[in-house]
Amino acid sequence: MSVNLSCDFSDRHLDSSVSTSQRQLAITISVDGSLSVSNTPLNLCLVLDHSGSMGGQPLDTVKKAARDLIDQMSYKDYISIVGFDHRAKVVVENQTLINPESVKEKILYLKAGGGTNIDEGIKLALKELSKSMKSTISQALILTDGENEHGNNDLCLQFAQLAAAEYGITLHTLGFGDYWNQDILEKIADAGGGTMAYIESPDQASAEFQKILRRVQSVGLINAHLILKLAPNVRLAELKPIAQVTPETIELEPEKNLNTYIVRLGDLMLGNDRTIMLNLYINHNPDQIVAASTANTIHAVTAQIRYDDPQSKLEGLLSPEVTADLTLIKDFQPQINPQVQSSILALAKYRQTQLAETKLKQGDRTGAVTMLQSAAKTALQMGDQQAATVLQANATTLQSGTDLSEAERKQTRMVSKTILQIPTNQISTNQIPTE
Repeated sequence: MSVNLSCDFSDRHLDSSVSTSQRQLAITISVDGSLSVSNTPLNLCLVLDHSGSMGGQPLDTVKKAARDLIDQMSYKDYISIVGFDHRAKVVVENQTLINPESVKEKILYLKAGGGTNIDEGIKLALKELSKSMKSTISQALILTDGENEHGNNDLCLQFAQLAAAEYGITLHTLGFGDYWNQDILEKIADAGGGTMAYIESPDQASAEFQKILRRVQSVGLINAHLILKLAPNVRLAELKPIAQVTPETIELEPEKNLNTYIVRLGDLMLGNDRTIMLNLYINHNPDQIVAASTANTIHAVTAQIRYDDPQSKLEGLLSPEVTADLTLIKDFQPQINPQVQSSILALAKYRQTQLAETKLKQGDRTGAVTMLQSAAKTALQMGDQQAATVLQANATTLQSGTDLSEAERKQTRMVSKTILQIPTNQISTNQIPTE
């Protein structure tokens, strides 16, 4: 199992008559393997909210969804279950799934009551997962329907960052119903290298559990980092220079060491490419072009992936380096790369929606409407009709003087982070919002 890298600029040509140009670079990362599902055992912890608000049908459907998920796992996998209300407890200790019926029976013991303390649930999950991390793929699924009123949101983020960076554990979040905190669940998932899902109604619980299970079962390589070396005449944009755009949009924070940047990616999945976008400025004054470049070529960026292979038990493996080149030409005419433009639009959609949410919190309803309408137009340019419909509908609601419901706010967040339809033709030259 190995890693493939490809690099594509938004336009690989530079106008030689100007000294500085801006370009976006899309780096696509894929795992080269013959299987769509990994053979490496899964080390999974379900972290389930059973507070008082989960009583009745919500908790019943979550328990059924968890039991159905157990049925789709292998006897070689490891399972643990943590339940939390205003306290957390281990329902099933970390163990191989040799007796799935016993595990499924213990899930039925969960009873609704009390408040919500998410960070205590995460803390216990990390403890259980740490028992079986060797040669496994360690993941946690955290489900809640409410605010973390008995816990500490800062601790949640610290645990997520610790899990991902120090232990290679990935955290996924599932918001159930309409009254969970979308900001904190998104931050946990982003920091933990996972995904955020929205269970809008109880009948969707099983499908969302299964969707995340399929994702974690496709993980082939773990603890991946993108290593970027920039030429001396190339620099990252100052604001939000690096972001992931597929499989979901996440703003990424690089670590810098001289002219090298390292970005943590976490899991790499079979059959599910990752696309990372860089926003770059290139100074192509002839006196500053590096000696290694030819007369008309700038070797702008070199990219490489460092990763661990749990199946072969090898760590710190390196992919071959790939160089992204730009060409200086005299008679410059823009030649937009349509695939890169798709990624630019996906990132623009996300940032426009984020700006809309910020303006709404500030009381600027008109500004929020404008940004949602812009995000809807961007989604249409991508061919993402479902996102465009949601975003435009919410803009219209705000414009009429009506507040958005909690469900509408969450739908907005979810469609902003994902591409719901495959784009077919992207020709726009929209700029990426950076603030």
